[in-house]
Amino acid sequence: MQTHILISGASRGIGAAIADALVSGETKVVALSSIDGDLADPAAPGRIWNRALAHLDGRIDVLVNNAGVFEANPIEADDADWLANWNRTQQINLTASALFCRLAVRHWQERKAAGRIVNIASRAAYRGDSPAHWHYAASKAGMVAMTKTIARAYARENILAFAICPGFTMTGMAEEYLESRGGDALLADIPLGRVAMPEEVAEMARWCALDAPASMTGAVLDVNGASYVR
Repeated sequence: MQTHILISGASRGIGAAIADALVSGETKVVALSSIDGDLADPAAPGRIWNRALAHLDGRIDVLVNNAGVFEANPIEADDADWLANWNRTQQINLTASALFCRLAVRHWQERKAAGRIVNIASRAAYRGDSPAHWHYAASKAGMVAMTKTIARAYARENILAFAICPGFTMTGMAEEYLESRGGDALLADIPLGRVAMPEEVAEMARWCALDAPASMTGAVLDVNGASYVR
């Protein structure tokens, strides 16, 4: 029987690499992008889930939450703008992911079926980020805590959850950030001497989605070239 997989944020970068890694004759994949719905809208995840469920013959076995934004929000911004930017990032990065997770868990409970969640968080979840990215770090820390909570709550029902925390990864978004902060200094902070490639993160996501042992549920996996070791 094919494994049915839903991936958010799959139009480019890490998400596209994850979709490529998961597509095979043994899987059926719905890879979402922004054209499928604006995750800044709290009603969007429900609509997207229902459409994906119909496309996947009424069954989703694996959810991969990768959608997210990384937008600067300096504290010098206007009060209303700062709060709006904070809320937008929380809504897209954390709340939309939580809504997808809730729909997935309830789907598996109703079917008395096993399921897997793979949440793509960030090194920023436990290391923090730049002064203009409080909101991003907080959203990713929330994603890690949510993953662990789901794992603890539903392991007995064979509903598993994993988080992956990439450091800098060679995507368009990271390339811009590397240039803005001074790439040489940032690379010097990575013992491996380079940033991660999207395919490396994708392989970890593929493994968590399909092959990781059940006893690993709740695990947080780092992909940062030893730039931060907990």
